[in-house]
Amino acid sequence: MTDRPLIIGLDGGATKVSAWDIGQSVDGFHLGKAHSQKTYSDFPHFDPGFTPVNIQTQLKEIDSTIIPIESEQNQGQAIIGAFVETILELNTGKPIVVGIGMPGLKTPDGRGIAAMANGPRMPRFCDDLGNALSSQGIQLAAQINRLGSDADYCGLGEECAEDGLFKSVENGYYLGGGTGTADALKLGGNLVPLDTAKSWLLKSWEMVNQDQVALERFASAGGIQSIYSEYSGISIASLTTEAIYPDVILERATQKEEPALRTFADVSLNLAELLFERIETIFSGWSGRFGLINPNRETPSSEHSFLGTILDRIIIGQRLGDLLESSKGSEKFWEPLVCQLGNLINKSDKLDSTAKSAYVINDKLNPDLVRISTLRDAPVLGAGIDAVLYNKEDQT
Repeated sequence: MTDRPLIIGLDGGATKVSAWDIGQSVDGFHLGKAHSQKTYSDFPHFDPGFTPVNIQTQLKEIDSTIIPIESEQNQGQAIIGAFVETILELNTGKPIVVGIGMPGLKTPDGRGIAAMANGPRMPRFCDDLGNALSSQGIQLAAQINRLGSDADYCGLGEECAEDGLFKSVENGYYLGGGTGTADALKLGGNLVPLDTAKSWLLKSWEMVNQDQVALERFASAGGIQSIYSEYSGISIASLTTEAIYPDVILERATQKEEPALRTFADVSLNLAELLFERIETIFSGWSGRFGLINPNRETPSSEHSFLGTILDRIIIGQRLGDLLESSKGSEKFWEPLVCQLGNLINKSDKLDSTAKSAYVINDKLNPDLVRISTLRDAPVLGAGIDAVLYNKEDQT
C-alpha cells in the first residue's frame, strides 16, 4: 500500500497550529511519528496588537459576502504561512490529504471562517491554503474540503482511532479539557454533533453554576489555574512565568497546600455536577440544573429523541484526562469526583431504578463508566480521519 497518500491532520488554535501525519491500519487510525508546530507570530504580517472586528458586526455580516479588512487580511496571511510551513515540514513527496480543525463560525460551504471572536475572518481559508501549497509545489491528493471543530474531531478520533474509546460502545459522552472544553456525543451507535443537539443539550462552555461561574472554568487548564490564582493570591501572569500549571497545583494539593486543596475541591465538585447533568439530561431531558452563559439563548427543550438512554461510557480527554489519571490514588481529584458523581446519581429523582443500577453498583460508581482517553492530540487525529472519510464519501 505504498501508493497511499500522506494524511496530515492540523489543529489551528488561537496562537499556533499543530500538525501530525496520520497512519491507518485495519484496526483504525493513529498518530504517526512526524509532528510539526508553528506559532503564528513567527510569520510575516502578524500583528501582536491585532484587534478583531467587533463580534456583533461579524455576526451581522455572516450571511453576506464577507470582505475582510486590511488588518484581517494581514493576520490571515500569517496564519496561512504557519499552516503551509507545518505541512512542508511533514511533506514526503507523496500527494497529501489534509484535514483541518479551526475555531470560529464557518462559512456556509464549511471552507472558510465567517466569524471569530479572537482572530481574523478568513472566508476563503481552504482556497487560500490550497493555492499557497500549490505555489510551494505541494500536490494535494484531493481538495481541502472543509474546516471542522475540535469537539467534533475529538469524537471522531474516539470513534475511529485504533484505541478510541467510543468505538466499542453504543452510547457515550466525551469531555475534553485543554485551552477550552470540547464535548462529543455518541448515541444509538452514531456520533451526534452537539450542533445538531443544541435544541436540547447545551455545550459545557454554555453553562454556569449556581454561583454564575462558567463550568468551562473547572475543565480547562487556564480555568483551573485561575481558580488557584484566586485562592493563593498569586497572579495568573506570575503562575505562568513560574510554570505553575494544573499538574503542579495538583502536586501541591497532595502536599496539603490549602489553596491547591480548595482548588481541586471546587473542580471535583463542579465536574461531577457537569457529568451528572449530562447523564440526567440524556435520560430524562433538560431540567434547568445550570444557568445559561448567554441569557438570550433559547432554553433547551426537555424533549428529545434519545430519552431513556443510559450511557455506557463517559470519556475524559486531553489535558483534563491526563490530570485525572495522574490524580488516581491521591484522593485529591479522581476519588472525590467519582464519589460525588455516584452520590448525585443515587439521589436523582429523574433517573429510574434501571438507570441507577447501571451507573451505581454496591453504592459505588460503576468502575467501567468513566474512562480516561489516551489519544494524543485528538483534534488533529480527528481532522485527518475526517478528510479521509469525506473523500471516500465524495467518491461514492
